[in-house]
Amino acid sequence: MIAVLQRVYEASVKIEGETVGEIAEGLLIYLGVAEGDTREDAERLAAKIAACRIFCDAQDKMNLSVRDIGGEALVISNFTLLADYHHGNRPSFFGSAAPAEAEALYKYFVSLLTPMLKKVACGVFGADMKVGSVVNGPVNIVMDSRVLLRPRKERVQ
Repeated sequence: MIAVLQRVYEASVKIEGETVGEIAEGLLIYLGVAEGDTREDAERLAAKIAACRIFCDAQDKMNLSVRDIGGEALVISNFTLLADYHHGNRPSFFGSAAPAEAEALYKYFVSLLTPMLKKVACGVFGADMKVGSVVNGPVNIVMDSRVLLRPRKERVQ
C-alpha cells in the first residue's frame, strides 16, 4: 500500500461539479493499494500517518502530527501510484490490486483513520475526481506499508 501525504491548508474533491469531500488544515492522502496488500498493511499505514510529525510547532520545527494539531484528512483512492514505468513510455498498472480488493482495503484504511482524527473525508473509489488543494509548504511524504516492515538500518558514522 502506497500513500502520498500532502500537507494542506485545505483540500476538496468534486465529482461532476459536486463537492463530495472537503477538509480544512490537515493531510491530503492519495492511497494506492497493491496486489498482495492486507489489512495489516492498512493498519500499519494508518497508524504511521496519524503519528507522522510533519506539522510545525511554535518554534517552526516539524514536530507535530496531524492528530496533534487537530487536523483533518481527505483520502483519495489512486491506483496510478502503483505505476510500473520501467518498460516503454506507457506505464502499466499490473501491480495494483483488483478493484474489489482495492476498494475493500481503501474503505478499511479510512475506517481506521476516522477515529484517530478530527475529520476524515473521502473521494469516491474508481470515480473521475477533480481534486483541489491549498498546499502548506510544500510538504509531500511518500509512505509504503512494505517499507514499514523493514528493520531500521544502522547509521554509518
